[in-house]
Amino acid sequence: MYYRAWGVQWYQMDIEICWHGRGGQGVVTANEILAETAILAGKYVKAFPEFGPERMGAPIRAFTRISENPIRIHSQVYEPDIVIIMDGTLVGKVDVTKGATKDTIVVANYAGSPKELQDALMTDIECHTLDAQKIAIEEIGKPMVNTVMLGALIKCSPLVGYDHLEDQITSKFTGKLPDKVILKNLSSLKRGYQEVQ
Repeated sequence: MYYRAWGVQWYQMDIEICWHGRGGQGVVTANEILAETAILAGKYVKAFPEFGPERMGAPIRAFTRISENPIRIHSQVYEPDIVIIMDGTLVGKVDVTKGATKDTIVVANYAGSPKELQDALMTDIECHTLDAQKIAIEEIGKPMVNTVMLGALIKCSPLVGYDHLEDQITSKFTGKLPDKVILKNLSSLKRGYQEVQ
């Protein structure tokens, strides 16, 4: 659960996040990067994907819990504080707001405006949108939206520091990806942070 004071300062207790995406979009990696960054910031974290017979392009979910205190819950997230939609084509096909409350926020890879997303979801909960796929193609050359969506997420809900997230992305990908690809991911992160509505 989170509390917000006049849209500026966030006071966190326990945050529960539900990620919705498709296989191959980097949902699991984004979840891991956020979790690792939170751990390095001294938070307690549980982060895991929902495994099943997933294949490339199939809808998948992942879950994150972040707390100031030890986490004793081991189940999936049923009432998310934040819903992250990595693929806008899931809207209308998957119940992405299942369990959402009036305080839940949605951060979506969605080409329309926040109001258009609210209408599509038939909800009045707070929504934030950006065309993450377009950004990823422009920056990385393929529709891998995970770092774009991480930037958007921490702009809408500063769960971890932006600089810490940059450091974790660099650390995670060093030795696995060429330096120029890491820089492209950092550019994607920055654009997600700057361009989310």
